[in-house]
Amino acid sequence: MDKLLYVAMSGAKQNMNSLAVSANNLANANTDGFKANLAQARSMQAFGEGLPTRVFSMTETPSANFSSGPIKTTGRDLDIAVKGDGWIAVQSENGGEAYTRSGSLRFDHTGVLRNDRGTAVMGDNGPIVLPLPIEKVEISQDGIVSVRPSGATAEVIEEVARIKLVNPGNENLMRGEDGLFRLMSGENAPADVNVGLVSGAVEGSNVNAVHEMVSMIDLQRQFEMQVKMMKTAEENDRASSALMRIS
Repeated sequence: MDKLLYVAMSGAKQNMNSLAVSANNLANANTDGFKANLAQARSMQAFGEGLPTRVFSMTETPSANFSSGPIKTTGRDLDIAVKGDGWIAVQSENGGEAYTRSGSLRFDHTGVLRNDRGTAVMGDNGPIVLPLPIEKVEISQDGIVSVRPSGATAEVIEEVARIKLVNPGNENLMRGEDGLFRLMSGENAPADVNVGLVSGAVEGSNVNAVHEMVSMIDLQRQFEMQVKMMKTAEENDRASSALMRIS
């Protein structure tokens, strides 16, 4: 009896974990540059005295869906999208380097170039700082950031930095709790001159909302089935206890 209850209990718990993954994906269906989390379940044997006969399920998120999202043209000078494979290097909260595909940029009152999440964009020599005041900013396909100082004529354009673009291979990346990707080795990826940008556009989320909704419905049905199994185990236990009292 306890085997049935244990399997149903662990299955219901992991269904809830899978629901959380799908719900997070669905919540980020409109987040620029977001890569959907993947979830998988596998059987794990329980170890310890009297436990080798117990097997429980475990849901894990081994990786993300690295397929490109739709390119949305905005016409905004500070919007960029990575063309094909590659990533934009940014500075994480702890001062290290991380990678993202979110390319809706802006600059703060100190001139630091940031994305829409407030994360500083990295150049070849650290975070990019624009010389204020400026009238116009242009970002080329190879990541060169050029500015026109305030009051300058239209033909005056000065190159100030190059956005660090990398392509370390998606199989070498892992997502952190802050949603940014990093190399599994903990090192910084080298700049890759072959990574190109699309100016005046951003990459949308690659989440398939319909797929995530169907997945959530399926997981809810599985959760209900696990709960029914637990109720059945309880009913069987009561029936067994009643038979013992009769005998």
